Amino acid sequence: MLKKTLCCTIALAALMAAGSAMADTKDKKIALSNNYAGNSWRQAMLKSWDKVTKQAVADGVVAAADPFTTSENQVTEQAAQIQNLILQGYNAIVINAASPDALNGVVKQACDAGITVVSFDGIVTEPCAWRIAVDFEKMGASEVEYLAKKMPEGGNLLEIRGLAGVFVDDAISKGINSEVAKNPQFKIVGSVHGDWAQEVAQKAVAGILPSLPEIKAVVTQGGDGYGAAQAFAAAGRPTPTIIMGNRQDELQWWKEQKDKNGYETMSVSIAPGVSTLAFWVAQQILDGKEVPKDLTVPFLRIDQDNLEKALETTEKGGVANVEYSLEDAQKVIAGK
Repeated sequence: MLKKTLCCTIALAALMAAGSAMADTKDKKIALSNNYAGNSWRQAMLKSWDKVTKQAVADGVVAAADPFTTSENQVTEQAAQIQNLILQGYNAIVINAASPDALNGVVKQACDAGITVVSFDGIVTEPCAWRIAVDFEKMGASEVEYLAKKMPEGGNLLEIRGLAGVFVDDAISKGINSEVAKNPQFKIVGSVHGDWAQEVAQKAVAGILPSLPEIKAVVTQGGDGYGAAQAFAAAGRPTPTIIMGNRQDELQWWKEQKDKNGYETMSVSIAPGVSTLAFWVAQQILDGKEVPKDLTVPFLRIDQDNLEKALETTEKGGVANVEYSLEDAQKVIAGK
C-alpha cells in the first residue's frame, strides 16, 4: 500500500511539474536586441514590436518586453548590449543580429545563463538559439524570375544592395546573381549599396549612372526603389523597371506611374511585423511549448493587381506589413 501511495505521489509530482512547465508567463521579461534602426523598415519593425508587446504587457501575458537598439551597426556594440541584458535578468532575448556568427559567443553565454534566445531577420547560427528566417536568397531570385517573364529578351541590370556586412544583404544579392547566371540574357553592369534607405540609394545611383550603359531594370533589396527612380529622373534617363521593396513611398510612386502610363513592376520584402512573431515564439518557449529551432515565414510580395489594396493599408512613410498574434505564432510553430 505504501509503495502504491508513493508511486501515486511521484506520478502526481511529475504531473504538477509538467503543469508548471506550461505555466503562464506573467512574471517573465523579454528584451529585443536590435542592431540598426536607420531606415523605414527598421522603424516599422520597432513600431510593430511596441504595439503588440505593450498590449501583451497590459494583458498580463508578460511582465516586460523592452526594446534596445544599438547606435551603430557594430557587432562589438551589440555583443556588449546582449551582455548587459543577461546581467539585467531577462528571461528571453529576441535578436535582430548584426552578424549570423560573430554574436555566437555572447548568444551561448545567454543560453548558458538559462535565457531563451530567438533570432529573426538577422538570424544567428549558434545552435542553442531559435531562428525565424525568410529565404532571402529565394526572395532575390524571385526578382530576376519576374524580370525573365516580363522581358524575355533580357538586358542590362543595375543592382542596389543593402547594408554592407549584414548577411541579409549577402543572401539577397546571392539569390539575384544566382538567378542571373541561369538567365544569361541579363547582365549586371553596376552595383551600389543603398543601405535599404531611399536617400542613400538615390545618391549612390546618381553617382554610378553616368558610367553605365542603358539599364533595362533595377534589382533591389527594399527602401531603395523610389530613390532609384528619382536618380534616373534627375539624370534625364528613361525609367527602367525597378523592383520595389514594399515601402509606402515606392508604392505611391508606382501607383502614380501606373495611372499615368501603365508602368509595371513588382514589390517584395520581409514584413517588419516579423518582430512580433519572434516575440510570441519567445513567449511560447518560456511557457514550456515545444518549438522547432528553425521556423520559416514567407516574404510579402505585391503585384500589379493588388498594388492599390496594399497601398491603402500602408501608412505614409511606412512599410507594407503583417503583424502576428499568439494564434498566428502557434500556427507557424505547428508548421501551418
